Amino acid sequence: MKTISLVLARYEISNPIFMKRNFSILLLFFAFSAFRPVATAPAVVKIYSEELKLYNIIMQYRKAYNLPVIPLSKSLTYVAQEHCKDLAANHNNTSISGTCNLHSWSQNSRWSSCCYTPDHRFADCMWNKPKELTSYDDSGYEISFATSTEASAESALNSWRNSPSHNQVIINDGIWKNAHWNAIGIGIKNGYATVWFGQSPDKEGSPVSE
Repeated sequence: MKTISLVLARYEISNPIFMKRNFSILLLFFAFSAFRPVATAPAVVKIYSEELKLYNIIMQYRKAYNLPVIPLSKSLTYVAQEHCKDLAANHNNTSISGTCNLHSWSQNSRWSSCCYTPDHRFADCMWNKPKELTSYDDSGYEISFATSTEASAESALNSWRNSPSHNQVIINDGIWKNAHWNAIGIGIKNGYATVWFGQSPDKEGSPVSE
């Protein structure tokens, strides 16, 4: 798009008649480029027993800090579950291993892939996933957990509680002190668990308990 804009700008200087004749075409081009189907989660998103358990113990943990309950989000749960599936299938492959941490996404599905590095250079890759995969029109913030055995609600939360940066997201401390979580999504698959937090309520409602 930048190249096209520069080329048209040069024509405007040398041939303004060309620009006038093609202005309507240019507007149509921009309109067509801006139009894209809105991504949506499946009509029914289920939350499974261990995921629901993780949600409940996180809410109990927040209660100890006098923090409110965060509504379960259908959209963020879908994103969390899809990411857990991707990590379980691909995290040990070269596409998202090594310097690529647990916030990375593989090239093996419909989403935009990325290698999330410790310097947070590609943080947008994580933040934009709810908007990319669902109708949730806000950023999402993820905490992730991996183990060589089956992931459980207790093991995931214990790990996050012992990690200051992850714990701060859960209890709205540190740089997250002024964040107001109004949506949360939970995913667990094999040795991976992810929790997604969002500040906007989810218009799609909640997942269905399995």
